[in-house]
Amino acid sequence: MPYIAIIIIAGAVAVDQLIKLWVINSIDVGRYITAIDGVLNISHIRNFGAAFSILQNRQIFLILITIAALIIAAIVLFKNIGKYSPIVRVGLSLIIGGGIGNLIDRIRLGYVVDYIDVRFVDYPVFNFADCCVVIGAILLVAGVIASELSKNRGK
Repeated sequence: MPYIAIIIIAGAVAVDQLIKLWVINSIDVGRYITAIDGVLNISHIRNFGAAFSILQNRQIFLILITIAALIIAAIVLFKNIGKYSPIVRVGLSLIIGGGIGNLIDRIRLGYVVDYIDVRFVDYPVFNFADCCVVIGAILLVAGVIASELSKNRGK
């Protein structure tokens, strides 16, 4: 059972790092490629902070917080993996994979490479690892809510 979580984590990290490598090698910093005119650009942005560029230039703090969060998430996931629903396991796995992807950037580069630039709304540029964390969090919350509703129906 834990091997599926490990595959999801490794897959998320691999996809994230491969896309970032392509962006670094293909697009100059601050430049972009139009993917869908008026909808989506693939940009090359260096984010020296966290989500929405908060905590700018606090790399050591962000690295330590990320490591702590990843350790806690891994303990929660792997200590009682059979106890959780598949949706919770996938959610936690995506959160861990996305966290590791951005942690690799912070340690290796000193910043996170962001590149998904949605043009039809005013939104910060983000990356695949961020998507994994957000989707993972949504799945985690949905799984916990579904579990609680299921428990309450049985009473």
